[in-house]
Amino acid sequence: MKISLKCFAKLSKDSQCDYRESRTYEMNEGATVYDLAERAEILPKDVEIAFVNNRVVDLETVLSDGDNVGLAPAVGGMERLRKDMMKVFARITIAILGLLGVVGALGAAKGLQIKQMIAHGESFELPPQVVSAATVERMTWEETIQAVGTLTAVKGLEVKAELSGKVVQIGFKSGARVRAGELLVQQNVSIEKAQLRVATSERDLAQKELARIQTLYKRKVVPTSQMDELRSRLEQATAQVELIRANIAKKSVKAPFSGRLGIRRVNLGEVIMPGQSIVALQSLESIYVTFQLPQQYLDNLKKGLVVRVKSDSLGDQTLEGKISALNADVDSETRNIEVQAILPNRDERLRPGMYATVAVLLPIQKRVLTVPATAINFAPYGDSVFLVEKSDENADSGQLVLREQFVRLGERRGDYVVVVSGVNPGQQVVTTGVFKLRNGQSVIVDNSKAPAFETSPRPEDA
Repeated sequence: MKISLKCFAKLSKDSQCDYRESRTYEMNEGATVYDLAERAEILPKDVEIAFVNNRVVDLETVLSDGDNVGLAPAVGGMERLRKDMMKVFARITIAILGLLGVVGALGAAKGLQIKQMIAHGESFELPPQVVSAATVERMTWEETIQAVGTLTAVKGLEVKAELSGKVVQIGFKSGARVRAGELLVQQNVSIEKAQLRVATSERDLAQKELARIQTLYKRKVVPTSQMDELRSRLEQATAQVELIRANIAKKSVKAPFSGRLGIRRVNLGEVIMPGQSIVALQSLESIYVTFQLPQQYLDNLKKGLVVRVKSDSLGDQTLEGKISALNADVDSETRNIEVQAILPNRDERLRPGMYATVAVLLPIQKRVLTVPATAINFAPYGDSVFLVEKSDENADSGQLVLREQFVRLGERRGDYVVVVSGVNPGQQVVTTGVFKLRNGQSVIVDNSKAPAFETSPRPEDA
């Protein structure tokens, strides 16, 4: 096997090798570092440190093919290596010091530049910022109660078959609108029509017999019992005719009221049984919203109170309705009372089963201090507004400056939000771009393009 050897410094009298050069020796299997030293004519006692593949080992370590071995002397012999390494270190140190000198010079120049920029920034004054502003004002707001409700149809049912029979005609499409009385499903009535002809004949015969007997009865030829029997027979025959006609009518399933149909649940040719669902029918021109309110509001609730309803299907639009009914009792578990209100739904954007947010307008009014919601600078450490005030330094010039004022907020309604504390009526607050402003900044107020704020905004496309 081949072993590569480097000798560091002078290891024996007649052996001198350079750590930058290596020699390769052919060694037998199982040879050790000790054996390699002897092969290289190096006295093992002169070896202080042995390396195999850059790892420190002892002289008894067994070698493998391709190993790189390094040997270092016990004393004195490392001096040459130390001197060489000191030279390399000195060169590196000089290079680093030179680099630090260059960096120091650049840093000094940049520091001077930054200092000049800071001085310029301190002396520079920004021009006044153009802002829009609004007055902090008192408003009278109606007291409201918020709730979540469920929408239900004013009139809604599952149209079902009353009698068994084969479907021979379907007169509607799923999801279509229908008028009251329109045919939905026609069942086979061939048997009933045959029964009707028989029953009609029997009734007509009974009528004729009764007419003949009545003539004889007047002549006192027939007894009263026979007369009564014929009358009873005629009544039974007439009833049978009416029953068959009613069954025929029931097999013509019609819409009981106008509305919108659901998904068809029967097929042509299918034999349907009594009670089997045909289609759902809902009247959606008006719709109920049912919700619950805490019992403490019971004294303030009554039929006719206005409610405002929002739902995902309405977007930003709000519908107004009125309370139509209050439940007679209070839920014993939740202590809530169930309330029902009716809403207009002519465009049918609201459907039964949807949920909606409900605001009930109580007959109670309260005075609140308000600002436009756009004036609020919302922040994790606290909400604030920018007040527009006259500058104390240039009072005569009429210059306006900003003062940031932290506030505590209350209810929000439309474009306005209630300010519980922090501002006073009549103060001016900035209503646009508050996140870009800073305390003490000079401003100019221009409301020519300021939007109009409302407590109940209505989008133009609503």
